[in-house]
Amino acid sequence: MYRSREWITGDSGTGKSHLLIGVGTAIAEAGLSVRYTNTSALVNELAEADAARRLSSVISRHSKVDLHCLDEFGYLNHDKKGGRLLFQICTEREECKATAAATNSPFAEWDKILSDPRLCAAIADRITFRCTLIQTGTESYRFQTTEQQRRNQV
Repeated sequence: MYRSREWITGDSGTGKSHLLIGVGTAIAEAGLSVRYTNTSALVNELAEADAARRLSSVISRHSKVDLHCLDEFGYLNHDKKGGRLLFQICTEREECKATAAATNSPFAEWDKILSDPRLCAAIADRITFRCTLIQTGTESYRFQTTEQQRRNQV
């Protein structure tokens, strides 16, 4: 069973999502199940399931996937309820299944993203436990490519 954790961090345009998709593709090609979603979409799905009294079944479905890829962690802030729902997913998957995530937010800013410093610390603790941290840097590939194209046109 694949239980690794990858945490990809870097500025916009540095290849975080590309790496996340690559990890997911490799795991899927190895015959394991993969779910890729952005974090806000996951929180919205969980909130809708909670309102419809289907939260347990949705969490169970997410818990069965061998690798859960969370993209854009930290791009949008979540209220306390969203943070608690995200915490439930992290806790359910902890030490059982693999999670990979990509973010442009440093850990020091997570309390702004999740609204609750205590909950934020608990989520960070679960996500980063025994994780491989991959830093993609600060130079945007898209910006560099655009600049190179402009230079070539002149």
